[in-house]
Amino acid sequence: MEHNELEILTKKANEIRIKTIDAIGYFGQGHIGGSVSIVEVLTVLCYRHMRFRPSDREERDRDYLIISKGHAGPTLYSILADKGFFDESWLHTLNKGGTKLPSHCDRVKTPGVDMSTGALGQGLSVGVGMALGNRLDKIDRTVYVIVGDGECNEGQVWEAAMSAAHFKLTRLIAFTDYNKMQIDGYVNQVMNIEDVTSKWLSFGWYVQRIDGHNLSEIDRAILNAKHEKERPSMIVLDTVKGKGAFFAEGKVNSHYMTFDYQKAKEAIERLGH
Repeated sequence: MEHNELEILTKKANEIRIKTIDAIGYFGQGHIGGSVSIVEVLTVLCYRHMRFRPSDREERDRDYLIISKGHAGPTLYSILADKGFFDESWLHTLNKGGTKLPSHCDRVKTPGVDMSTGALGQGLSVGVGMALGNRLDKIDRTVYVIVGDGECNEGQVWEAAMSAAHFKLTRLIAFTDYNKMQIDGYVNQVMNIEDVTSKWLSFGWYVQRIDGHNLSEIDRAILNAKHEKERPSMIVLDTVKGKGAFFAEGKVNSHYMTFDYQKAKEAIERLGH
């Protein structure tokens, strides 16, 4: 990635983090921790690698994105609004009655969402089905899936992992948001998934483990995954839950947190806006 491209993406990631904190803060509560922990990976995907524009909605060769940890929807909504899928004013309707931006991703309600998620463990299975369908239909499309580390407690994730490797789904690129915390505690205490890299390797995947907040590392890892011709790819992202929101960063209770709009504004000010 060229230096000027990195600068542009860095600025964009900061904008998306600000929009996400603002949207959740305006409502006064929400899934702040796991939303802002994936800001960087979604920024690199949606602004650099994916064929992902409102005009592509019905195109056969556009890419698909599944946020299997559906509670991170607010970050995706911030990007969709920024890219013109809907008006930015929608962001202040997050979680409110009658909204088109519910707490978890909903493909029926929200333009640009490819799968309704929130029942953890299901997204990777759907990604496998999409990738198989693309192969059968001879469609040039990559399917991207983001799973949570706590979500990897679900057996269905590993059934999907076996299937993806068995069918050699090279156009399936997945990410684990490894912020080491889940709704009711630390992952290694609730249900330890270490060594997570070895686990995915043993299931037959091409695996990379990187700093999930480093834009350059994310970019290189995606490029490496695109060049893999024998196996599906898993990129394990070492991240910080609540990253960039000073009141939530690194805190277990940030999975779903109540905070007032003033605190959100203070966090935004600290981010330089």
